[in-house]
Amino acid sequence: MNFEILVATNNAHKLKEIRQILSPHHITVYGMKDLNIDIGEVEENGKTYQENALIKALALQKVSKMPIIADDTGLEIVSMNNEPGLYTARYASSLGGHAEAFKDIFKRIEGKDRTAYFVCSIVLLNVEERPLKFEARIPGHIAKEVTFGDGFGYDPIFICDEVNKTYAEMGQEEKNRVSHRGKALNKLLTYLKINNLIY
Repeated sequence: MNFEILVATNNAHKLKEIRQILSPHHITVYGMKDLNIDIGEVEENGKTYQENALIKALALQKVSKMPIIADDTGLEIVSMNNEPGLYTARYASSLGGHAEAFKDIFKRIEGKDRTAYFVCSIVLLNVEERPLKFEARIPGHIAKEVTFGDGFGYDPIFICDEVNKTYAEMGQEEKNRVSHRGKALNKLLTYLKINNLIY
């Protein structure tokens, strides 16, 4: 029998990635739309990625007793004082989309250190009495131009140091292996296996 997880997101790209990583391990992944769940806009006012992930998970916990995962991710650019960080999604929205955000980033870091990190923090609820937390932080740097390929969000400008390619230049399998979300989800998988929740 498959282990079932409900993901606190309406982001189709994110849900697709989570399914690709978890489904081969006998895990059925549901998005909120799959179960006709609408929790409206959740104010992510935490001071850390983990706090924001927990806020989303707790909002969903009010309407579901299924195991729930929520994540919060951020791009931290060293020469921008680790911005956009917690405001990564809102940063792009405030500028009118990712294309404009890329232009702004390139302008702000021209001639400066291009070191960056992608962080993903995942919270799992309704498995133990306490929330379980899994986090990954991936070192990289900002590309000098937008790259094209697969991916979404900031994938076209973040070069992962491990493979020296942007996320957008990778195939999905490679990205899932080296990305912040992939590595955080693998920590989650390790927990589920150790506790015999999946096989």
